[in-house]
Amino acid sequence: MRDESGSSCRVCRAPLPAATRGRPPVYCSRACQARAYRRRKNPPPAAEPDPPAGRPSRRLEIVEALWRIAAERGLEAASMREIAAEAGVSLRVVQYHFDGKHQLLVTALRLLHRDGERRARARIEAVPDPSDLRALLWVILTEFLPLDDRSRTTLRVLLAYYVRSLTDPALAAVFLHGGQPLEDLVAGIVGRAQREGKAAPGLDPRHEADLLVGGVSGLGMDVLHGRRTVAEVRRTVDYHLDRIFTVPAASGAPAETSQEVHLGVRQSSRQ
Repeated sequence: MRDESGSSCRVCRAPLPAATRGRPPVYCSRACQARAYRRRKNPPPAAEPDPPAGRPSRRLEIVEALWRIAAERGLEAASMREIAAEAGVSLRVVQYHFDGKHQLLVTALRLLHRDGERRARARIEAVPDPSDLRALLWVILTEFLPLDDRSRTTLRVLLAYYVRSLTDPALAAVFLHGGQPLEDLVAGIVGRAQREGKAAPGLDPRHEADLLVGGVSGLGMDVLHGRRTVAEVRRTVDYHLDRIFTVPAASGAPAETSQEVHLGVRQSSRQ
């Protein structure tokens, strides 16, 4: 007879004791035996094939369903059953891809950050003249504004996560990831503009970055609430960029801002 003393539990892989009588054991405990029974009774759904080209994976479809619910009704309404119904799949499929709701929440937040970074990089790379630092800053800052359905949904989801992260350390660790990369990027651009003589030399790049990023983030929320329009926010962003990129004339006389230049052109055209 084959010696089974060196075999392991079929469930947890723990070593099994040698059989003293009867059949050799295949489980190390009654708990593992019960787990094996539940697996046989409720097997997980079969692994899905790779999605067709251009179609998101089932895992991403579930995450996007969570985003839609969070944007429309908040994270409190995003139960596993609601997410499954929104994604058009069974609850078992959601449970197959995610161990629980909290893992799904954390994964969805990470993917939201990754999607935002990807779209921001694409917009930055699309700037016609990379040496135009003002245009580069404009693109970075307006990423916070709800300019279309996609960005509006993203901003609403981020706000829902922000509220939840105040009481959930795991979500806070993802939401407030290490460092301040966006502020660092903006400060670096302002500092480069100063070195190249394109921005006012007396400004503190870090303080300007904190003001711009924090200010535009808050203004974006005002747009969601209808307190301000996108056009109003654009004018405010232009005002601050004009302030940064206005360099005093060599003679010591204050340089005209772009807004003053436009007004002068209008007045001369009337005369």
